[in-house]
Amino acid sequence: MTQRTEQVASTLKRAVQEVLARGISDPRIHGLITVTRVDVSADLANATLYCTVIPNKHEELSLHGLQSASRWIRRQVADKVRFRRMPQFRFRIDEKLLKQQEVLASIAEANREDERREEQKKKKEN
Repeated sequence: MTQRTEQVASTLKRAVQEVLARGISDPRIHGLITVTRVDVSADLANATLYCTVIPNKHEELSLHGLQSASRWIRRQVADKVRFRRMPQFRFRIDEKLLKQQEVLASIAEANREDERREEQKKKKEN
């Protein structure tokens, strides 16, 4: 990413998060929605917004709601920030965070298993 696309991505992330924090009246959108990262194309025409939805059971429905409200969200963001050309928004679920959570859970489980083995060793030695 160039410095310009990074600046645009950062500005869009903040502005979209503000719009989402105020709320959207679409009944499909449930839970807490957080914009985790934004990827902007080199020509600044498209922006992919990666989101997380808590609780996870509302992800698919909320994503559909966000996608259908993307034009409204785009207009709200355009009122907040001034770009010569506002990118088109595409919303996606951020899979990276889910994978990170799985890895961290696996590491925590491995640590608990190691602790149990150490305790069993100590008990056998005594």
